Amino acid sequence: MSSKIPVSVLIPAKNEQSNLPACLTSLQRADEVFVVDSQSTDNSIEIAKSYGANVVQFNFNGKWPKKKNWSLDNLPFRNKWVLIVDCDERITPELWEEIAEVIQNNEYEGYYLNRRVFFLKKWIRHGGKYPDWNLRLFQHQNGRYENLSTEDIPNTGDNEVHEHVILQGKVGYLKNDMLHEDFRDLYHWLERHNRYSNWEARVYFNLLTNKDDSGTIGADLFGDAVQRKRFLKKVWVRLPFKPFLRFILFYIIQRGFLDGRAGYVYARLLSQYEYQIGAKLYELRNCGGKLNTATTAKSATPSLTPEIGQTATN
Repeated sequence: MSSKIPVSVLIPAKNEQSNLPACLTSLQRADEVFVVDSQSTDNSIEIAKSYGANVVQFNFNGKWPKKKNWSLDNLPFRNKWVLIVDCDERITPELWEEIAEVIQNNEYEGYYLNRRVFFLKKWIRHGGKYPDWNLRLFQHQNGRYENLSTEDIPNTGDNEVHEHVILQGKVGYLKNDMLHEDFRDLYHWLERHNRYSNWEARVYFNLLTNKDDSGTIGADLFGDAVQRKRFLKKVWVRLPFKPFLRFILFYIIQRGFLDGRAGYVYARLLSQYEYQIGAKLYELRNCGGKLNTATTAKSATPSLTPEIGQTATN
């Protein structure tokens, strides 16, 4: 077996028994792996243990920080470099070789990884889905996820999904891709994006009301890829007919039609997702900045409950 690479992997998880085996199999080169679980009711914990991962339970109290930032603050990583991998992602052997090489030099404090997103067994190469750069490999003392002030919106989950890492230091880009493919069915895609649309509606609302964005990655048309995307989102939220525009942008302008039937289905679902965001934004603007719900956050506080012989304290 190839030698271990001095990288600590962080995997946020909840009820991911369908995805975890392939994910953990792809991480055998890592020196250590932490699966930070949110009280899974399926076999996720048992699967993680069978692969030798350190299992830690996270109890979200409805306030910042969410799972990834809390993990970066509290987990006893024994390596300087941390690699954040979602359960539906895989690190290829070629990417591992590149990671092993770049962490040996001192040129950068972090690296963007490019994702190949698969949908209905098809690589979605067009529609603006590729390249898909994510800052996932960095020196953990130097990076934390931004806070976009969305914690007051219920049913958005306990994990940072669309927030970006703010890194103190220089950032590079890796050449080899990571793979993103959810082995669960479309029901889970729809359920997940229903939650995401709550979060997106709050982000749209904050942008439209000019909420203070200090402590976040700023919007800059002439900045890096993330800053340009943030600038374009500030323009996007003010446009009319966004569900229709999103379909046209993805499927026609960015040539999503080249991805066949899967590309068409993906485009239709993104249009529907945009409509959900708009409907929830309307609700926010007409309910004093709150979704019309009686849901309240749990009062539990985050805890560090190590398993597999791991000893740790807050």
